[in-house]
Amino acid sequence: MSAASSSFAQDIWYFAALSGDIKTGKLIRIEIAGEPITLGRNKDGTVFALRDICPHRAAPLSAGQIIGDAVECPYHGWKFSGKTGACTEIPALCEDSDMDTSKIRVPTYPIREDGHLIWVWLSSEKRFAGNPDIEPPQFDMARIKPRMRDSLMLNCHVDHAVIGLMDPAHGPFVHKQWWWRSAKSMHEKAKQFEPREMGFAMAAHSPSSNSFAYKLLGGKPVTEITFCLPGIRTEEIKVGKRTLLSFTAVTPVDENHTEITQVFFTDMPLVKLLTPILKIGARKFLRQDGNMVDLQQMGLKYDPNLMLIEDADTQAKWYHRLKKEWAASRAETRPFVNPVKAKVLRWRS
Repeated sequence: MSAASSSFAQDIWYFAALSGDIKTGKLIRIEIAGEPITLGRNKDGTVFALRDICPHRAAPLSAGQIIGDAVECPYHGWKFSGKTGACTEIPALCEDSDMDTSKIRVPTYPIREDGHLIWVWLSSEKRFAGNPDIEPPQFDMARIKPRMRDSLMLNCHVDHAVIGLMDPAHGPFVHKQWWWRSAKSMHEKAKQFEPREMGFAMAAHSPSSNSFAYKLLGGKPVTEITFCLPGIRTEEIKVGKRTLLSFTAVTPVDENHTEITQVFFTDMPLVKLLTPILKIGARKFLRQDGNMVDLQQMGLKYDPNLMLIEDADTQAKWYHRLKKEWAASRAETRPFVNPVKAKVLRWRS
């Protein structure tokens, strides 16, 4: 399945890794939207992204090594420029060979490293590289060292993972524990939502009174939750001049698998002290979602008609409209028009 599949957003930046995942001179393999990708870092610190298939005999380049500024295939030693993907050497060729190796190329992917976040652009073009006309989303807090990081492979299509991520009503049932909330603490909520670039936001507000975890931060926390395509959710919590950024990326691996990565960035001294305890809670929270996704697959395999209600599922509806409009704007080479309108949503949780 290529990135050109209508099942996935294309001509867009996907979260690929954290900066610390890619060591100088090392290669790692990832898969995004069905595309095998090897990520590497040259000696000068720059990162690159190549399709993780050698055009000779299909060996994964990620199993090879970086020599100079080239990636060496582990099978026959063919070398490819990390920057351009051009073949720079075929060891099996004799010295008098007139073969022009530079015409052999491995597709490359545009890549950006912004703070501690690394993004890869997946294009609808057959050669994958494309020419990005937008930049990845930027987060000032992501320029400081991450405090916590967790990831989980979900056994579902990315759409179900994203909708689960933004679902405001499952908390009292999936995440019921004393330190978060319970079914008994459910009450009606009303939140103001606003359109944002390539997405929407639950405008800055004081956290709900039945969310005990926020009370650990002290003071009077104010939180704003945003979502943007293709699957980035952030929650920025401010207490006075201090900030906690919860960054969550939902990245499709293939049609049936999605990786969710959650990273916390903060300059709050208290959070730094509580990191070991918070890690336990965040890990449990994420795996509760994973367990529910697995349960959901038992029903989804029968391809049932699904219901989305107002207002609790309005964010899910917005996601589908955003994704549809993004695809249409790219196909018609016109500006993206955000279909989300400012609105107050009400639900019980």
